[in-house]
Amino acid sequence: MRYGFVIDQTRCIGCHACTVACKEENRVPLGTFRTWVKYVEKGEFPNTRRHFAVLRCNHCDNAPCVTICPTVALYRRPDGIVDFDRDRCIGCKSCMQACPYDALYIDPDTHTAAKCHFCAHRVERGLEPACVIVCPERAILTGDLDDPESEVSRVIAREHVTVRKPEQGTRPKLFYVGADHATLAPALQHAPAATLWGQRAGEPVSLTQLAAEWQPVRPRTATPKPVEVLGRTVYDVSHEPRPWGWRVAGYLWTKSVAAGAALAAAASVLGGGERAGAAGLGFPLVALVFLLLTVGLLILDLKRPDRFHYLLLRSNPRSWLVLGTWILLAFGAVLGAWIVAAGASAATALVVLAGPLALLALGAAGYSAFLFAQAEGRDFWQSPLLLPHLLASAMTAGAAVALLMAPPAASSRGLLLVGLSVNFLLVLAECYTPHASTDASVAARVITQGPLSGIFWGGVIAVGTLVPALLLIPAAGAAGALAGLLALVGLYLWEDCWVRAGQAVPLS
Repeated sequence: MRYGFVIDQTRCIGCHACTVACKEENRVPLGTFRTWVKYVEKGEFPNTRRHFAVLRCNHCDNAPCVTICPTVALYRRPDGIVDFDRDRCIGCKSCMQACPYDALYIDPDTHTAAKCHFCAHRVERGLEPACVIVCPERAILTGDLDDPESEVSRVIAREHVTVRKPEQGTRPKLFYVGADHATLAPALQHAPAATLWGQRAGEPVSLTQLAAEWQPVRPRTATPKPVEVLGRTVYDVSHEPRPWGWRVAGYLWTKSVAAGAALAAAASVLGGGERAGAAGLGFPLVALVFLLLTVGLLILDLKRPDRFHYLLLRSNPRSWLVLGTWILLAFGAVLGAWIVAAGASAATALVVLAGPLALLALGAAGYSAFLFAQAEGRDFWQSPLLLPHLLASAMTAGAAVALLMAPPAASSRGLLLVGLSVNFLLVLAECYTPHASTDASVAARVITQGPLSGIFWGGVIAVGTLVPALLLIPAAGAAGALAGLLALVGLYLWEDCWVRAGQAVPLS
């Protein structure tokens, strides 16, 4: 059995009865929605038409929100309904990033995630979802998709149906009949700041507006674009524009510094070079401090920080948020053992610990690439360059810490210069190489030409890359320390741009 929806947009009159019934049945707080109706207008006066789009959770057979959820708060039932247990949710918002359909939100009362659950409490009693029974036009149908005799199966077999974002591979079980493609694809909608009965301050950027800004001006004699191609959003509900903010960018940065300092300690002991003294306690202490900051930022970013221990006690082993937590714990344990061994002047123990410390540092630096890959709703974060970029950032951060902690050494200056060069090339590659989707391409343009271009060119490239590289030429200690400091600033600014740009493209 697989329950699914069929929504006939040729019948929908945009009355919002489904939205109201859903709110009343499930006690959905004001300002949040489990199902909503979007108005999109197309054409030019007098040849205009308004289309309605009923949007909600798609109860995907391959639901990315279930995979990324670290505490199994989201799960797929045997009947195909993707249900939610708010008593297990820690409010990490990773499900909001994984869902390509903008179907999840944070409940302001419980501070946990929530979404449409197919009115499972009604279905279990043989009743239909609340939205189905109130629809005056029977535009919403539900039933068993595995039963060829069910009404939804017959409609799907008889009519031409579409789904939202089939390219995501989520296998959604919400099928639309007669839906205009522009109502289901944000890339084909112009979303102004103000719509009917409301404004949307702080919303993500409009894809069509950005595209228009980067297109050459069309001469008046040119053939006009068909008016039925793009739609104008005239009514929509507000969604969280950027679930992950500065804390996530900061966590990526502090983790790079912690991993880099640990790598510097391990390399110094194994190499027996000029940094062996700092490797004893200096580098490991810096790594431990920034590791604690990383854990602190992760906990502070939770909407339910009181439940952070669920990551260990009620964990989903498929989620890289859980796997990353175990890596950080192991990293911290080896760092603690290193500090104890250094305090006891146990040189042999440091040599034994150097290998595991280096491997765990690389794991701590790189696991986020797999975590962001599970955030399938954000195309810009699916780059194969992310893992090498995170590792290069850790190497750069380690060299910068070395220059800040001790008199400049030729090896540290050379390593920082190499790290800056590799980071520079990877940044340009992430922004300018061809992207797999329009959304990813637009996100890159938000960095290089859009609202984040000032921070990118002035902060990441100039202050964080070019100036430190020039400062590494002289051998003076102050210049080397300043180069290391600016390199760390540049690393943080890039993480901030990258996290914000990935969420700039609207999902619905």
